Amino acid sequence: MSTNQLIIEHVSPFNVPTTVEKLIEAASQREWQNPAVHNLQQSLAKSGKAVLPVQVVEICKSDYSGRMLEQSDERIASIMMPCRISVYEKEDGKTYVALLDMSAMTGGLPPTAIDAIKGASDESFEIVKSVIGTF
Repeated sequence: MSTNQLIIEHVSPFNVPTTVEKLIEAASQREWQNPAVHNLQQSLAKSGKAVLPVQVVEICKSDYSGRMLEQSDERIASIMMPCRISVYEKEDGKTYVALLDMSAMTGGLPPTAIDAIKGASDESFEIVKSVIGTF
């Protein structure tokens, strides 16, 4: 595990496509939506850049996002939406999963936003844990 207190990284027992698929499935089982998956390796290839596989999975749960968007003061936290989970391969050939500890970035936000962000962050970690077995 690698951590800088804001970004948490763990090794996945699966390759990048399988990890992404399992994360989306685990999120769906918890009633999270998957608005997009960004294949950054593919995007960069269009610009002539060759990088190892990296995909960013977006997940969103209306129970949390709704609380942050219903009131004007909480809308400032929309910059943190949707939640993102990065899945990538490193030169060691292993697949890694990384995500932000969003609850560590809530200082100064309105209480409703803090509560929603903490809930979303905690549940995002649980989704990743259910797939890779740690966190």
